[in-house]
Parts: sequence; C-alpha cells; structure tokens
Amino acid sequence: MKPYSAVIFDMDGVIVDSEPLHVRAFEEVFEQLGCGDRHGIHFPDYFGRSDRVVWDDFIAAHRPTQSLEALTALKENRYLELLEATRPIYPGAEQLIRRLAPVTPLALASGSVHAMIEAVLALRGLRPFFKTVSSVQDVKFPKPAPDVFLHAAERLGVRAAECVVIEDSAAGVAAAKAAGMRVVAITNSLPAERLGAADRVVGSYSEIEAALI
Repeated sequence: MKPYSAVIFDMDGVIVDSEPLHVRAFEEVFEQLGCGDRHGIHFPDYFGRSDRVVWDDFIAAHRPTQSLEALTALKENRYLELLEATRPIYPGAEQLIRRLAPVTPLALASGSVHAMIEAVLALRGLRPFFKTVSSVQDVKFPKPAPDVFLHAAERLGVRAAECVVIEDSAAGVAAAKAAGMRVVAITNSLPAERLGAADRVVGSYSEIEAALI
C-alpha cells in the first residue's frame, strides 16, 4: 500500500467491536416500541452506514409516534451504556494506531455522531493519536457517499489519492473508493467476498501493519 501520505480509520467495526452493541441497542428500542419481532431491519445491510438510514427505513415502515430526534436519543443513550459496560476496543486496532501515529498523520472518518466517537476514543485514550476526526454530522451525505472521507482528507491537508483507508464494511469500502482512496478492508464484520471492492482484504491487524509500516 506504500507510498501514502495519511491513513484514515473507520471506527465502528475497525477500532471498536461495536456492531453487536448497535444491533442490541436498536433491538431493545424496537422492543420498547412494540416492534421487537416485526421491525423488519436486516442489520448487516446497514453496517457502515449511519443510524439515520436505519431510522428512516423503520419510520417509513412503522410510522411511530415519536420524533426522529426522540428515537435517535433512545438508541444512542442505550448504546453508550452498553459501550461503557463492555469497552470493546479491538486490541489489534489500538496497537496499530499507536504504531502508525509516529509514522504518518492519522484521521478518523465515521458514520457515527461526534458524541459516540469521543466516547469510543476515550475508552483507551486514543483521541490524541488522530490529527482530525470527521463525523457524519460534518457532511451532507453519509457513506456510501465519499463525503466523510473527503472531509477528513481536506482537514489533514492531504490529497485524496494519497490516503489509505481502513474499513470493515461494504458501504465504507464503496465510500473510500468513490473518494479516490485506496482501501484495506478487514473481515471483522463481513466475509471477504462482501469486501472485494477493496484494494486489499485482510483478516488481521498484523497484516495491515505489515502493509503500511
């Protein structure tokens, strides 16, 4: 993957094993809303995408009385409780971040909101390793649109073509490729065949480290 000028990390499924927590938080809220066994959301289809996409589809199907803002708050609050209880940072991801930071500028580009990003990074004191953090809140269109990755590159002052992205989802891979970036995809959330659009698909953080350092 060399040479490159910066590395951009996705967060959910790359730094933190959060997809099961997101699913559990959504399911618990759906249960509260009386839709526990009929919510109709196939969660793997939403990996790498923003919560807003899930809620838009749920609201279209079920027409709940609560506002989007209220539903979002219910889910986010439950997710943060689960996150604090389990603290599921991938050890290999933490090591990779600490190894890469002295070598190249790092950014984080996530489909999560800033409050969730800061909560995750605080679990292991990882925020200082990233020169910039880009959230779905900073851009007009979420992944698979390239906006959040382009925002991160602009904040770093690096051309998109000089960035390498680390992703775990098909939507994230598509977003990074649309931004004109190279992508290493790790099979934390999806099998390799779902990540075939990436420049390289790996099964471990040591493989990413070998490719970048």
